[in-house]
Amino acid sequence: MADDLIIRPIAQGDHDRWLPLWDGYNAFYGRTGDTALDPAVTVMTWSRFFDAHEPVHALVAERGGRLLGLTHYLFHRSTTAIAPICYLQDLFTIAEARGHGVGRALIEGVYGAARTAGAPRVYWQTHETNATAMRLYDQVAEKSGFLVYRKLL
Repeated sequence: MADDLIIRPIAQGDHDRWLPLWDGYNAFYGRTGDTALDPAVTVMTWSRFFDAHEPVHALVAERGGRLLGLTHYLFHRSTTAIAPICYLQDLFTIAEARGHGVGRALIEGVYGAARTAGAPRVYWQTHETNATAMRLYDQVAEKSGFLVYRKLL
């Protein structure tokens, strides 16, 4: 089944197929209704993928012309490394693709992009209740032991 899966950079022509995935990702994290993202955020996110001066990138998983998943990642500087670090910010697959290697392939795609960019590390975070994703994450990476703190301003 995974033999015909293609992991590739997002293309301008993918917008109408990417948007339902993006909406599904945001719905998964409860960003709907009153807590939905401002549409301007979605427009800006999409535009960043195609701006050579932005450190934000996207990959999609495609099979038979259908997009099954997405991942968004970015590179940033660190005080503990010379090369940029890769942060895998978003990962989402449609429900029917889960458990079939699509998420793993997308993560591996980010690993490849990070290697190409000379990044010494890829990291990400997930919600503590996302047990399904953590089963995969425990197979492809190690927990850092760090907890995330934040303050909305």
